[in-house]
Parts: sequence; structure tokens; C-alpha cells
Amino acid sequence: MIEKFAAVQMLDVHIPTIDGRELVLTRYTQPEPELMLLLGKLALELPAQPPPKITASQYSATAL
Repeated sequence: MIEKFAAVQMLDVHIPTIDGRELVLTRYTQPEPELMLLLGKLALELPAQPPPKITASQYSATAL
């Protein structure tokens, strides 16, 4: 059972923007059907995907 849960991975997707900032999407992988069945039997749900974050520009507004 622990091996099934270990298959779900969390990762950060970094997307640069044209104004120098970076959009960071923290996501977990979709569980395999076997894990979905196990979650259902345990009456558990994975949490919702976290909202995206955007980092500030590396440069100050006066430098532009």
C-alpha cells in the first residue's frame, strides 16, 4: 500500500514571463487507477492542486 502512495509525486513547474517574473505551479501527479480505488476504499481524497505563485521581477522598476 505504501508503494502505491509513493508513486504520487509533487513537482514545481517554473514558467518564465516576458516581464522577468516567474510563474511557479506546484503540482502532484495523477494517481494510478489502483491508488484511486484504494483512496476510495479508505474514504480519502487528495487535496486540490495548490494555486499558482508568481515571483517578483529580479529587477526593480527604476532599473527598467
